[in-house]
Amino acid sequence: MSHKHFSDLVAGYRRFRAEDWPREHARWAELTHGQKPKVMVIACSDSRVDPATIFGTHPGEVFVVRNIANLVPPFELGGGRHGVSAALEFAVTQLEVEEIVVMGHGECGGVHAAFSHRFAGARPGEGGFIAHWVDLLDEARDRIVKQHGHGPEAIRALELETVRVSIANLRTFPCIPEREAKGLLTIHGAYFAIADGVLHVMGENGQFAPA
Repeated sequence: MSHKHFSDLVAGYRRFRAEDWPREHARWAELTHGQKPKVMVIACSDSRVDPATIFGTHPGEVFVVRNIANLVPPFELGGGRHGVSAALEFAVTQLEVEEIVVMGHGECGGVHAAFSHRFAGARPGEGGFIAHWVDLLDEARDRIVKQHGHGPEAIRALELETVRVSIANLRTFPCIPEREAKGLLTIHGAYFAIADGVLHVMGENGQFAPA
């Protein structure tokens, strides 16, 4: 089996080590003592929507969690592994970030899977994990289908709704509203349109407009 793609990554590392590392050496030296990001970004794992690229950030500036369709599950107890919940808990209660950004995006494969129920009934390892994750959007999907049907407009509406659903779920974690009420934490919604490269920001009314 070819290792070309990993070799490309190693080549990229060498460029970083030769160019970026020396240029940012003071920053990296400071980061060896710990991280103090002020912002947490919850984004999709999609390879086209890297938050560091879109927001032009430097190492140490943002604490990032990425998953399928930038989803936050509701606060719940149980036997499942709670990776997103653990990262959220760490960012809010330990790093004490001051702002959280939930960023959705266009052409989201997770949203298409939620909309089409493509993996419904699949076994874990064959699509079942995906199905059980994106079913967080089932209620929103059904509501949007009734309103918009099954066309591109409905897909776009569900992509935007991933942000609203995740923000609502964020607020089921007790540590979130507690800090919001004290003015210690602010939550933002955003949406990156891959087709034109425009970032949209969610206003207090829940609607999105270009930044």
